[in-house]
Amino acid sequence: MATQSSPSTLFYLIGGQHRNVQPFSDEDASIETMSHCSGYSDPSSFAEDGPEVLDEEGTQEDLEYKLKGFIDLTLDKSAKTRQAALEGIKNALASKMLYEFILERRMTLTDSIERCLKKGKSDEQRAAAALASVLCIQLGPGIESEEVLKTLGPILKKIICDGTASIQARQTCATCFGVCCFIATDDITELYSTLECLENIFTKSYLKEKDTNVICSTPNTVLHISSLLAWTLLLTICPINEVKKKLEMHFYKLPSLLSSDDVNMRIAAGESLALMFELARGMESDFFYEDMDSLTQMLRALATDGNKHRAKVDKRKQRSVFRDILRAVEERDFPTETVKFGPERMYIDCWVKKHTYDTFKEVLGSGMQYHLQSNEFLRNVFELGPPVMLDAATLKTMKISRFERHLYNSAAFKARTKARSKCRDKRADVGEFF
Repeated sequence: MATQSSPSTLFYLIGGQHRNVQPFSDEDASIETMSHCSGYSDPSSFAEDGPEVLDEEGTQEDLEYKLKGFIDLTLDKSAKTRQAALEGIKNALASKMLYEFILERRMTLTDSIERCLKKGKSDEQRAAAALASVLCIQLGPGIESEEVLKTLGPILKKIICDGTASIQARQTCATCFGVCCFIATDDITELYSTLECLENIFTKSYLKEKDTNVICSTPNTVLHISSLLAWTLLLTICPINEVKKKLEMHFYKLPSLLSSDDVNMRIAAGESLALMFELARGMESDFFYEDMDSLTQMLRALATDGNKHRAKVDKRKQRSVFRDILRAVEERDFPTETVKFGPERMYIDCWVKKHTYDTFKEVLGSGMQYHLQSNEFLRNVFELGPPVMLDAATLKTMKISRFERHLYNSAAFKARTKARSKCRDKRADVGEFF
């Protein structure tokens, strides 16, 4: 794959002269630092407004100046400040391509992420891991992202396997490890090592006693789910011989996770099975699965689940997903999905593509559509070709301002309210008539 060459309320902190940064420490922040922290807005707001804020409120130079301040703040004495800075950088990178900017500061960013992963607590570690994922997505495959993975990989692995670490931090690190390895690894032994690390985590959820019918969820279940999904992503880029080896190891154990009492584990296991069937049949068109009757019976039960003890929302979500999984396993069919971004459309027509899309969407959030348009690496992954070049006039006609969007939503709300009122009036009239 080719590489691409090519929050605002915090600005008062870093505008004018750069302030002196406190040395990195886990000690409590000074009163002055804490007063600054109280002024932080939710950094996630940057992801929603990203490019629009840039167009309407500032220039590329303004954005880069703010990001330089965020990078400085990753060394701050206050853990909350460091975390907010990490999140601010991550949200900016998720909502706009800044390849040249981060290329020049790649080592500084990597050092900051490394320190926060090693010294930080749960939330800070999660923010650092999330930033590492987006950093690699921006850099794409190549020597730069390989060096990021080489530096951060051992630390991510240590946190994932550390039973005393926060479950949430381990969970985010598992996703990060999978995504960064997917993008950056050029060493097959490193790929296999990552697979084994993730395998050692999620296989702990496998049924261990034959007389047990249900797998009870534990606090570790969320970690096992993330590890399974990251493992499945990496399976899609493995050589055929390794794929066959992994299928032999897990094809008859993975279905046990379908009996988990956690709906997200059931769904993750089901989707991983569907993807594994797709890979197996892609290698051997006459692939035969010995326990097919038993498996399809389990899948059909989940696709029509009416268990009264389960939440209605969970049941609806589960039934919808497992209907598609059952079709994939029984009929080799996949319901094509359409993803629209800008003037383009992408068709998701297989489980490998769906799983890859879902993984990157989880990492990039609302920035996924922007990256599908502009990120050469992601466009190569989904075979979209070079980015489509649009002139300023076309972009202007495609774009709707925040004010226009507010007016449109207000008008739609008023129209719905008026329609409901008329409907109620008619029901009242009928009631009076009878």
